[in-house]
Amino acid sequence: MSELTLKTIARVRNDFTEKFGVPRQAGLTEDLISRVVFEPEYANADALRGLEGFSHIWLIWGFHLARREGWSPTVRPPRLGGNARMGVFATRSPFRPNDLGLSCVKLLGIDGTDILVGGADMIDGTPVYDIKPYLPYADCRPGASGGYTDALPERRVEVDFPEELLRMLPEEKRPGLLEALSYDPRPSYQSDPGRAYGLAFGGFDIRFRVAEGKLSVFEVLAK
Repeated sequence: MSELTLKTIARVRNDFTEKFGVPRQAGLTEDLISRVVFEPEYANADALRGLEGFSHIWLIWGFHLARREGWSPTVRPPRLGGNARMGVFATRSPFRPNDLGLSCVKLLGIDGTDILVGGADMIDGTPVYDIKPYLPYADCRPGASGGYTDALPERRVEVDFPEELLRMLPEEKRPGLLEALSYDPRPSYQSDPGRAYGLAFGGFDIRFRVAEGKLSVFEVLAK
């Protein structure tokens, strides 16, 4: 059986330097801005001709920080508490026979040969293997069911980010960070209200705790 060798055509550049805190799904936080930067071989404006007319695009990318030897037919989805097992092909786990991710993101603009997108669920440096336009008439399926995920509650929390700490971050980065925090970055199996967490974002370490549905930022450190 023949095998396909994927080429990295671009890399995602954004403020997430660690996996913790990255949105769990694409499109949740469209205020989070990422830049898709093409490798020199593919940095050709002609390859993007016509893309500006679309509102959203698909990114096919790789879980480059989650690669391992072999694979397992079942995985433990974090949203199920980390205990229940589901078939790997019934999840979006990074631990798959081929470590590919698929994300629909908002197209914000084209800057030369770079693509600006909102709502990416990827870490800085993520390899991109292909880009395709999102077609509403073909890609949207009204009435589609989400399987076992339909019964899962949406994890949202109130965010208390003191103004004096928020001002430490560049103004343009604040909306995306606040939205990302509102989705509660903690693993679903962690609920200790006294535990402190740190989220690496845009050159800062955002320190917070979560208790009774409220995420409270208590410290912002420059890294």
